[in-house]
Amino acid sequence: PAASDVYKRQVIFTVLSKIGAGTTTLSDDLVTPNILTLSPTKNFEVEIGGFLGWIERNGNKLPDPVFLFLWLILALVLISVVADLVGFSAAHPTLVDPATGTKAIISASSLLSADNIARLWIDMPKTFTHFHPLGYVLVVMLGAGVAERAGLFGTGMRAAARDKPKELLTPIVVLAGMLGNLAADAAYVVLIPLAGIVFHAAGRHPIAGIAAAFAGVSGGFSANLLPGQLDALLFGITEASVIAVFGDFSANIAGNWFFIVGMTVVFLPVIWFVTDKIIEPRLGNFDPTLAAATGAGDESDKPLSDSEKKGLRYAGLAALVVTLLWLVFLFGPGTPLIDESAPADAQFAPFYKSLVAAFFLLFLIAGWAYGKGAGTIADHRDLVKMMTGSMEDLAYYLVLAFTAAHFVAMFGWSDLGLILAVHGANFLGGTDLPAAALLAAIIIVSALLNLFVGSASAKWALIAPVMVPMLMLLGISPEMATGAYRVGDSATNIITPLMVYFPLILIFCQRWQSSFGLGSLVATMLPYSIALMIAGLTMTIGWVILDLPLGPGASVFLD
Repeated sequence: PAASDVYKRQVIFTVLSKIGAGTTTLSDDLVTPNILTLSPTKNFEVEIGGFLGWIERNGNKLPDPVFLFLWLILALVLISVVADLVGFSAAHPTLVDPATGTKAIISASSLLSADNIARLWIDMPKTFTHFHPLGYVLVVMLGAGVAERAGLFGTGMRAAARDKPKELLTPIVVLAGMLGNLAADAAYVVLIPLAGIVFHAAGRHPIAGIAAAFAGVSGGFSANLLPGQLDALLFGITEASVIAVFGDFSANIAGNWFFIVGMTVVFLPVIWFVTDKIIEPRLGNFDPTLAAATGAGDESDKPLSDSEKKGLRYAGLAALVVTLLWLVFLFGPGTPLIDESAPADAQFAPFYKSLVAAFFLLFLIAGWAYGKGAGTIADHRDLVKMMTGSMEDLAYYLVLAFTAAHFVAMFGWSDLGLILAVHGANFLGGTDLPAAALLAAIIIVSALLNLFVGSASAKWALIAPVMVPMLMLLGISPEMATGAYRVGDSATNIITPLMVYFPLILIFCQRWQSSFGLGSLVATMLPYSIALMIAGLTMTIGWVILDLPLGPGASVFLD
């Protein structure tokens, strides 16, 4: 609201910045004492009180994320050396030592060992170029950069947002983020930056849109209306974990179908509430002068011109052509995007993997068509220039990805993630908790482990061989064990810098507000994480108490 304290602080801040005020005393009838502090040495940064303000201020005092990862690498090296010296180890859940016939012992590996030093220097190009999200980001952004610079995104979102209830944008964005997980990693690269454009086109704070989409895509990582490739991946690991201990077992890929629909129904209003009632009021009104993105000015109420309407028509036809092309690849002769020789639950794997290329081509062709219709692209040289510009925008991300890739890789080389995961699962096995409490504890442990091991499948592969059989011995089904793990894995995705897309989300935010730092992002996402954890715990406990089916033929308890 225009009369809110946040708005007053922004007005005062803007006026004092314009007149170049030095040490300034503000009257108590305008702002609450100790809430706003202005000084020339701080470049008029607004300091907000409260817990989230403390997190933001102290988080933003951290070094640049590039150097933060460098310091983390140094700390990791020291920890690995100490862990190696003290013999920090764990029994591997699945590997067997052929010499003794017992479980293989995994010991912490010093990153200063000869092998790890050689791996660091010899594999450095491979470590960087094989960083999981790097290829997705570069490919999709080549096309998205054309669509953005040609004006397709801004015009399209403005047309979609005009005369629409702004209050409904949040649930639409969040639901799109949850369903976008069917597109795997493409959802991070495509939907989250688009959400910022959607919110800005509607006159709302773009970072609130990015936060809502990030919470939907990553915080609601397992929430969906349909099973997808994540279900196939996780239940494949669950199946292997059961077979390793109990013998023959066939996992049902739809074993969590009802449960993930429940997550969608529960998480959607939670994220909606946090966005509209906590995050956006805290962000205040968007100041376009702080934006780093080109053309980020407020044009949300500007009517569409004839050329823009023509461009949208051209873009719609181009999008239709690309969609039909992919349908031909999917169902046409030879079905190149369907693996008919694979099991039923894996036949669409090639299609899912092709979606990154599909989004690249869709944005490239549709953006080009829009530019020709709207007059923003004159010839192919303009197209190449726009693609080049999109890569220029990612220059900082490439530097950041280099350090992040090495930190993630070195964490794996040290085996500390595996050892921590095994000890956490073994600890739960030593407790004597009822089913609901035990599953709640598993959710919390999974959430904590997620702060150190980002990959959902890698983490499940580490702990499932211990956790799934342990729970089966207590009468809890493999499907329920998988569902509980998914709840914990989702809640803390959005607050850990070890999550591989976390640096990219920071870049998306900085395009709208160049001063938005790592602490700002963590402070923005922390309320979502806490709310999703509480909601997920409550839902899981209720599901167990009511003994609701988890999916077709899947129940909470074993027969």
